[in-house]
Amino acid sequence: MNELYNFLFSWQLFPEMGTYHTAERPKSGTYKINYLSEISLLQIDLNWVGIDNNAYNTSYHINPNGDRHAIENNVIFDEASYAFQDHKNFTIHLYSNGAPFVDISHEILHNGYLKVIETKFEPDGSQTIDISIYHKQLSVLPYAASVAGAVIKPTEVGMIKHKALAAMEEQTDLQLNQIRQQIELLAAQAQEINRRKELSMMIYNAQLSFTPVMGNIYHLYEKKDGSYFLSMIAPSEWNNQFVTIGSVKMLADHTWIEVK
Repeated sequence: MNELYNFLFSWQLFPEMGTYHTAERPKSGTYKINYLSEISLLQIDLNWVGIDNNAYNTSYHINPNGDRHAIENNVIFDEASYAFQDHKNFTIHLYSNGAPFVDISHEILHNGYLKVIETKFEPDGSQTIDISIYHKQLSVLPYAASVAGAVIKPTEVGMIKHKALAAMEEQTDLQLNQIRQQIELLAAQAQEINRRKELSMMIYNAQLSFTPVMGNIYHLYEKKDGSYFLSMIAPSEWNNQFVTIGSVKMLADHTWIEVK
């Protein structure tokens, strides 16, 4: 099941990052996507703890071949189908009594989080949408890793891991954004240099009857035969019959730029 490699994990819910309309915001939760190779089925396990400390869970199997098929032992929905978009997106369609019940889209975000969007189809034709954000649930030891290490209680592990993960992602995202901005700046500079080069080649291949002075503004025209010539006369200063390419100025490096 290589196509779902990015999804086959146990995911930990970020309750504060989600948006919920069909129910209250959960207190905590896990979402596990597993591929059972012996029966060629996806297994979905959802476990949430509500604000009232009551636990809610559901588990079902999905046939990843794309065909609509029956779901056994589930009182909420009775059929399902699977749609793979790409290595970062797939959708599960659930049906009840033959009608669409809920679409569950899965997306791997740029920071590695899992975004799950549940679109529920109401009997009156309206839709309600819940959005949940998860991060990969790391394997941790419920005890100190060395003799000198402080004892870590299982209830503390999640908070320690969450803070460390958040700090790591904030720093790496900051560094990646800085690199991305530098790349965009370099790309813009390269495009500008290339435009200057193309304009300069056009001017140096044009007819010149004088020696251009750095910083002065000149005007580039195209003749009917497709050749170019550079003039000190602006388009508004004479009744020319040529195509005006633009007004230009020579820089210190002998490249040319267009001026407005």
